[in-house]
Amino acid sequence: MDIKEFFEQSAGRWFSQRTSNHITSQPIKNGKSNITMEMLSGDAPEVIKLCDKYQIEPGIAIFGVKVIWDGTVVGEQKKQTGSTVVVPVPNPENPNIGKLLRTNGDVEETSSKCRYSIGQDDVLTMITEGKTLYAEERFWFASPNFRLRTNVLQQGGQLTMASLATEIRLGVK
Repeated sequence: MDIKEFFEQSAGRWFSQRTSNHITSQPIKNGKSNITMEMLSGDAPEVIKLCDKYQIEPGIAIFGVKVIWDGTVVGEQKKQTGSTVVVPVPNPENPNIGKLLRTNGDVEETSSKCRYSIGQDDVLTMITEGKTLYAEERFWFASPNFRLRTNVLQQGGQLTMASLATEIRLGVK
């Protein structure tokens, strides 16, 4: 599976249940979200704008993905909502690895670098690195309508958060 096939398989509406362990500061937290993933063509205004921002030739990015989330965490009043646009830029010699261009979303944009890889096991790994931040998120399908996601966050070289999410497809948008 290549990066485009992975995101095409991810397109649609998902229900996500997540358990997060904030190792240094807080007890384990449980949450749930509705997530919508929408495929964007390479000539979509959001894709072109992001390519321009990162000074990438728009023709290299053949598609993008818009992700919208709306969720809650048990015991917290404030809803967690937001959106981001992700544009993969495959390595010309190996399309299973490459850069990820993204709008801010929930990760600090300042001096962060994002990259992806897809293993032979069809697991998508996305890594974001900044001056003091390292985040690794892994996605894979147990079946076409059931996806799993893990996330590990390090700040200043210390593991600060680990999470597991199970996601069930509610429908294709």
